[in-house]
Amino acid sequence: MFLSFVIFATGNYLAIGAALAIAVLLGGPVSGGAFNPAVAIAMYSAGKIPNTDLIPYLIGEILGGLAGLALFQNFVK
Repeated sequence: MFLSFVIFATGNYLAIGAALAIAVLLGGPVSGGAFNPAVAIAMYSAGKIPNTDLIPYLIGEILGGLAGLALFQNFVK
């Protein structure tokens, strides 16, 4: 949610990079750095995410992106 909010709110590549770095530092140990459904699928294909964790990862990532969009639409515009 944080990363997608920064993308929508700023559009600045430096801010987006900083937000991604913060997200990886804080959430990397939990998610393995998968903050994008495509990355989660690639990590699953490489055997780094168990079969039972793929669907919850995908749902959480998609809902997080939609929540960031909703936050942007309701509070920034």
